Amino acid sequence: MHLKLSSVISDIHGVSGRDMLRAIIAGERDPEALAQKARTRMRRKIAQLQEALDCSFFTPEHAFVLQMMLDNIDHCTAQIDVLDEKIATLCEPYERQIAQLDGIPGFGVRTAQDLIGEIGVDMSAFPTAGHLCSWARLAPRVRESAGRRKGKNATGRGNPYIGGALGEAAAGAGRTQTFLGAKYRHLCTRMPKKKAQGAIMRGQLVIAHALLSDPEAEYSDLGAGYYEQRERTRRRTGSHVRSLERLGYKVTIEPLAPESDPEAGELTTRTAI
Repeated sequence: MHLKLSSVISDIHGVSGRDMLRAIIAGERDPEALAQKARTRMRRKIAQLQEALDCSFFTPEHAFVLQMMLDNIDHCTAQIDVLDEKIATLCEPYERQIAQLDGIPGFGVRTAQDLIGEIGVDMSAFPTAGHLCSWARLAPRVRESAGRRKGKNATGRGNPYIGGALGEAAAGAGRTQTFLGAKYRHLCTRMPKKKAQGAIMRGQLVIAHALLSDPEAEYSDLGAGYYEQRERTRRRTGSHVRSLERLGYKVTIEPLAPESDPEAGELTTRTAI
């Protein structure tokens, strides 16, 4: 139809886009009048909209086809709404588990519903998180040569529904200021983005297994500065150790308490000449 509306508006089915399309179907052909239907921030693009809404080649037949397309989209949208309501009803017994999974960065209610729909909530079927990741084909491959996988993981592509849900969740987590987001950006410095995304997907599935295995568990984020803090602690520790070694001491580092985190800075040293 020679309309370039989608090159200016990212979502032509939003309020502004729909108003313009309805006006075109109703017989409006003036680009200036159509562009004035833009709302809020879209009004900054009035000049671009006028160029995109050139209806010089638009015919009544095009208007008929456009109306059919919009009607079909509205019908599918209504069906999706009905399905969402049905899924919400079926997921009522699992509201607690959905709330648990919703706390994982990148997850949402729909992702949690998708995951529970595929793996259930009884993790006795997967003794460890590794078993679940292996079943979902998110475990490390044995080896690959010339694009062909070899070894015992060579067959099977895993569950496509889990892969799709976790793929979107991992992409969303990579844009957050959380531990998983920082980990994704950290991994991207030394491997392709797709491979880093796969690592985040596996991490999310491991977290989901831990949450579903314990009804009382809640996700607690380590924070976006975890890697920086750990690296800073290691750097300072190494600097002190080297200083003591230059003075003729042999240094052994042990945590102050068995349950303490050595990377949290709670360190003690035993020195001997």
